[in-house]
Amino acid sequence: MHLVDEHDAVPVRSTDDLLSYFESAGKPASQWRVGTEHELVGVMTAGAGVAAIGEPPTYDGPHGIGMLFRWFADRGGTPVLEDDHMIALSRGDEQLTIEPGGQFELAARPISDDRDFVTDLKSYIAQLGVASRELGLAWLSTGLRPFGTRADIPWMPKQRYAVMRAYMPTVGTRGLDMMLRTATVQANLDFADEADAAAKLRCINSVTSILTALWACSPIVDERVSDYQSYRAWIWRDTDNARAGLLPFVFERDDIFRAYTEWALDVPMYFVYRGGYRRVPGGFTFRQFMRDGFGGEHALRADWALHLSTLFPEARLKKFIEVRGCDCGSLEMIGALGPFMRGLLYDPAARAAAIALTAKLSFAERQRLAGEVPRLGFAARAGNHSLGELAGELVAIARDGLSRVAPTALPLIAAVEDIATTRRTQSDRMIDLWKAHAGDRAALVRALAHPGLAP
Repeated sequence: MHLVDEHDAVPVRSTDDLLSYFESAGKPASQWRVGTEHELVGVMTAGAGVAAIGEPPTYDGPHGIGMLFRWFADRGGTPVLEDDHMIALSRGDEQLTIEPGGQFELAARPISDDRDFVTDLKSYIAQLGVASRELGLAWLSTGLRPFGTRADIPWMPKQRYAVMRAYMPTVGTRGLDMMLRTATVQANLDFADEADAAAKLRCINSVTSILTALWACSPIVDERVSDYQSYRAWIWRDTDNARAGLLPFVFERDDIFRAYTEWALDVPMYFVYRGGYRRVPGGFTFRQFMRDGFGGEHALRADWALHLSTLFPEARLKKFIEVRGCDCGSLEMIGALGPFMRGLLYDPAARAAAIALTAKLSFAERQRLAGEVPRLGFAARAGNHSLGELAGELVAIARDGLSRVAPTALPLIAAVEDIATTRRTQSDRMIDLWKAHAGDRAALVRALAHPGLAP
């Protein structure tokens, strides 16, 4: 989630003004940290009334997301309000937020030692478990809400979501599904300078389909077993292709700050924020806003930061780089993404080896792979290799890099290593559980819930 900083009112009038946003974010390697964000899918439990088992929580009411926010706020933090609704809670360097369909998100504090994130995660889960049992909620280990259909999910009361809700159906067929049904785990990483950012973005775009296969955890759609490993990733294939997916220029250009800026300038804006979200005309770009203004307002650095937060490529550049291609899943896999990406991106040799894995693929072949992996997972082909074969190699590369940059974090990627070795994904396990408890929502909720977050 991006919270608008209305104090960042520095005018931006040229591409060079925008480039400085990225240039100012570089850090020496000694200061690099990793941040992890994850979204959990909530369901009502027997404690909220038998008829409600498995249903999504509303915002209002005694079992709602608003009450969950209040529970946390009573124990500390700074609430963020919109129209008298709490939509986020800042707790030092971490933040609790909501996604459009009530997915509850922890944007954890950036850490230097990945074991600290695991400690933070355990503490958060313990708190969330206490709160949720009081409120009759449970939280599932999945990248897609398995119960009901999109129409069953209530919208959360955030102004920007109202704008996006109207916009999404005009640019793709699955944007509302993305907003309401999906859940991800993301890792945020630092960069030193433009050359370093270019190499990291190239690496993520090179292996993002492998990451999707490794973290796949969304096979249940509309309460049925689908033939997808990651239906969440399939949804993204037709959400808004002007702002999502792979970025061709990361394979072609080293002046990545300028290349990313030029791309972002021509992606249509959702809105302008001035004390509230003001919708802009369809197709209105940041380039036009910077040149002509809108409604008497002129572009500010805060507007640029907000616009960047509405772009959804597989690797997103802001003041840091976001890895965005993974389903949310088990607590072990949530805890594994940060150290895994640390091993790949913060070690130059590992990064180069990861890029080399798919270096012979054309961009068209990368696009084809990105379209096939949601359904086929490890069975998808990349050149002469299956994605399962490449996943094994990538995990070995990440382990090798991590052994050099943070050897104490090696135990944290054990769950990923197990998936790569057995070729048995979280989706495969979820399908087995779904079949074992077919038709029994209460049993399914217990089986699919995170430990500590079950009823």
